[in-house]
Amino acid sequence: MTMMGGRFPQGSDEVGQTVASFPTYEAAQKAVSSLIAGDVPARDIAIVGQGLRSVERVTGRLGYASAARSGAINGVLLGLLFSAILVIGSPTVPMQAFVGVLFVGIAIGMLLSIITYSFVRRRRDYASVMQVVADHYEVTVSAAGIHRARQILGPQAAPEPPGAAPAPEVRVDAAEPPRYGERVSPGKASPAAPGSEAEVGSDTQPADPPPTER
Repeated sequence: MTMMGGRFPQGSDEVGQTVASFPTYEAAQKAVSSLIAGDVPARDIAIVGQGLRSVERVTGRLGYASAARSGAINGVLLGLLFSAILVIGSPTVPMQAFVGVLFVGIAIGMLLSIITYSFVRRRRDYASVMQVVADHYEVTVSAAGIHRARQILGPQAAPEPPGAAPAPEVRVDAAEPPRYGERVSPGKASPAAPGSEAEVGSDTQPADPPPTER
């Protein structure tokens, strides 16, 4: 049961900043109780329902019989009221009169309910219960107690850290291409890219030219 008093402040900015979000109203109530126990001013706290929607649950089908039953229940209360007035007005009234007035109230209640149903049965021939629900509930606190509220609620009030981006993959070649003028031993494949030319030195020296005859 919700107890309300005073006037609600005008404007959406008056509810403060969100310190925690809960999927159910009961969980939000527990968080508010924790904040009040932690000396956060109650007037600085609010519960804000987000994603409000109305839900109508059908409880049964209406008919003349069900209308008469519901009218009889209401008629009992009406008959008790008439009987109480009769007893107060005449304390020496017999029991038969008391019971008679009670049955008269029941009959009046049934008759009124049947008449009402006969007018609305073409538009609505079922009974239902209407309620307003929210997707989630946010607990908000004004700027004066926002830091204290986050300390009390702990991890619930802390925003989730953004996911760390994966480190870029660094590819290291098994062997570097030979540099300009560097000698490469025979049989060793050159890792140079296709289409590129690399100068490779030779390990053998050219033979001396033959001597010339004079």
